[in-house]
Amino acid sequence: MLTGACRTLFNCGKSMEEDCPPKKQMAKENSLKIEFKSHPHPRNLHQHDGAESPRSCSLDMLLQRLRAIDAQDDKLTNIMDVVGEFGTFQRRLVALNFIPNFLASFFMFADIFLFTPQKPYCNTSWILAVDSNLTEAEQMNLTLPRAPNGSFLTCLMYVPVEWDLHSIIQFGLNHTDSCQNGWIYPEMKRRSLINEFDLVCGGEPNKEIVHTMFLAGLLTGAFFFGFITDKLGRYPTILLSLLELMIFGFGTAFVSSFNQYIFFRFCVSQAVVGYAISSSALLTEWLMGMYRAYAFILGHCFFAMGVVFLTGLSYSLPHWRLLFLLGGTPIFPLICYIWILPESPRWLIMKGKLEEAKQVLCYAAGVNKKTIPLSLLDKLQLPGKKVASASILDFYSNKDLRKLTLVMCSIWFAVGCNYYMLGLKIKELGVDIYLTQVIPGMMEVPARLCCIFLIEQLKRRRTLIVTLFQGAIMCFLSLTLPSELKSLVVLITLLGEFNLAASITMFYIYTSELFPTVLRATGLGLVSLVWAAGGISSLTLVSQNIAILAIILCCLSALVALFYCSSMPETQDQPLPDTLEHIAPHTSFSRSISEELSNEDMLSDDVTEEAAKNTILNARLTSIDHDGLSSPSLQSKEETVDKEED
Repeated sequence: MLTGACRTLFNCGKSMEEDCPPKKQMAKENSLKIEFKSHPHPRNLHQHDGAESPRSCSLDMLLQRLRAIDAQDDKLTNIMDVVGEFGTFQRRLVALNFIPNFLASFFMFADIFLFTPQKPYCNTSWILAVDSNLTEAEQMNLTLPRAPNGSFLTCLMYVPVEWDLHSIIQFGLNHTDSCQNGWIYPEMKRRSLINEFDLVCGGEPNKEIVHTMFLAGLLTGAFFFGFITDKLGRYPTILLSLLELMIFGFGTAFVSSFNQYIFFRFCVSQAVVGYAISSSALLTEWLMGMYRAYAFILGHCFFAMGVVFLTGLSYSLPHWRLLFLLGGTPIFPLICYIWILPESPRWLIMKGKLEEAKQVLCYAAGVNKKTIPLSLLDKLQLPGKKVASASILDFYSNKDLRKLTLVMCSIWFAVGCNYYMLGLKIKELGVDIYLTQVIPGMMEVPARLCCIFLIEQLKRRRTLIVTLFQGAIMCFLSLTLPSELKSLVVLITLLGEFNLAASITMFYIYTSELFPTVLRATGLGLVSLVWAAGGISSLTLVSQNIAILAIILCCLSALVALFYCSSMPETQDQPLPDTLEHIAPHTSFSRSISEELSNEDMLSDDVTEEAAKNTILNARLTSIDHDGLSSPSLQSKEETVDKEED
């Protein structure tokens, strides 16, 4: 009986396909929905002592497919289904993202290990002209003044005299002056920027300025690369950012002054954020469903592993230039990305490059050993000029986009502010510089992997809320607890970084899925700009040594972000928006019917799964009839069901 009911449902769907004209599409959809609900539920026929059958995993997947297929009329999604959700082409694309992410973290955090403190002494080699056989200890003893505790003064020396060695030893030197011929570092174990450019005795670098310049590079890079990614494409922008990283990242090993080093670091930060934005847009538009989230999570895990690699390499190498030479060498094989990296088909279609989009899709299908039916390719159409045209001014003029951007900026500011505050806090506690990097780096890998479980259970938005809330709580405790409880504060700080690392990964996934294709990269650039602004705010407050302001900023920004985030839509199992019109909230038959199917009363017994399959098939046939086209693959499915009916 139940099998017959499902077949009746399918036949009703077929008859409606044949009889209903496109103008009666909504009536046909409602009829299909009513017909599905009119059959008695299997639970009423197979209910034994109140026991209920468990939810079928395959049914859950079918329901997700129905939502993804029918939430909006996305013809490209149907073609991507044929290409394959995660075939060889997609796996290769994800793997190509690993090495740049690994190197990005290496270049991003290299500053931390290049300013190791050194004890300088004035270079007094002038006395060697009097007696060249003097040891270094004898030279320092004769030419450097001592402090009251008996140690040598680091920034003063005795004024040179034209005496012989016997007179110097007998009468001693009395007149002191600042260092005239540079400095020596007798206790030096490794070569750093400090002793390379003599950044001592009044020439010490302001580390806050160094970090601020790096964040300024993130600010300008986020805006610039976000803009050109949407204008020129994902593929050329990725190549441009990798070229900049190659020139200024690897080239840092050859700078001849500290000012050059600052400029190179500024450009490196631009390249890092540029690659992050353009690659995020490319992965978002090529991957589907949970595979998109998995790709982001794995890429960010490689980012964390790059920090661990940087820590080990900097500990083992004696010279800072070797650090950039050896660590930056793996970037040169990335030149091959010119030939193997694809462009986004969604971006190509939005820019009116329909034939190029078809070529890219056919190439991807060929790599996956699939064939795209010509009928599906013919369904691709260019968007109208009004639909596809978008500019940065739309972030102000478009109400829905403006609201979305402001909410995302508030969340990103809170994440950046709290994350940088925790990093600065752990440095203040005097923990070993290598431990402060290797332990958080190792913890961030499981933190991001935990996102897989959280996404499956809570979906995108709730996972972001949970991780941000926990990270904000840990940041508040870290800033309020007394420094005497050093071990407890360090533990809480690490837990806060654990949660905020997961928040950063979730935010990239969530934001990439919210912004439309025409302005996706620009939107990512704007929110990344605000993230850098949050980091600069943290640095400013810490430098002022006003703890209460830091607490207020972190807590207030987190509360605002959590409040607005709770009102944002869920993006999991929803199609990507391509134009500004897709941002506006809307309802559709497909969403309502998928909600009906996901109702608790529709989730038991094997026959319900068969009914869901038939319903999904009818939904596909309905979409094809609406477009006046048909797919051979769907026709074969229809013939198979007809044979089963006979």
